[in-house]
Amino acid sequence: MLLLNTFKVVAKMVMLITANESVTRGPAALKENVMIKNVFAKLALIAFGTCAVAASAATNSATFQVLLKIQNACTVTAGAASNIDLGTQNSSATNLTGNSNISVTCSKKTPYFIGLAPSNSNTSGAGVMAALNVAPVTGNTDTVPYQLRSTAGIGGTIWGNTATAAVIGNGVSGTGNGVAQSIPVYATAASANFTPDSYADTVTVNVNY
Repeated sequence: MLLLNTFKVVAKMVMLITANESVTRGPAALKENVMIKNVFAKLALIAFGTCAVAASAATNSATFQVLLKIQNACTVTAGAASNIDLGTQNSSATNLTGNSNISVTCSKKTPYFIGLAPSNSNTSGAGVMAALNVAPVTGNTDTVPYQLRSTAGIGGTIWGNTATAAVIGNGVSGTGNGVAQSIPVYATAASANFTPDSYADTVTVNVNY
């Protein structure tokens, strides 16, 4: 629209100059009118160029999103570093206790519930250690009962494996913070009155979330 109006103005000016030529007809007037025409022609070209630049500088915008979905996640670390060693005891020893730690890492604000399962699958955390028959011992079939606990002492809170993703059961609960959390584990044995030997059992740690 601006370009059209500019051409209209220039055209009117040229017509006026032409009309003036028809009246004056003098050489000086003709030369002056030619110069004026040239000036207005250049102005028209400048106006056209300006309009073209203005048109090419227009901006058209659109948008898009950057998306991410983060899911709940938990990992547990145990292994040899988490073994509970009740020590080397005389067969007359009673009320044996020991403890260690497991490590749980859950995403931030994720609630979790931990269950412990001895190899006999007892859901109350009551396991038995089997004889390893370490030389010179052979043929030893004794087993040593023990109890897993979440608090210290022979009468500490029993830690079993009834926890689920929704309820704590007889387990231990926590809430993730995105870094490893150390959880203490205790074990007790009422008596060491068994065949002298080494005994062991494997406990599975279940983290429900």
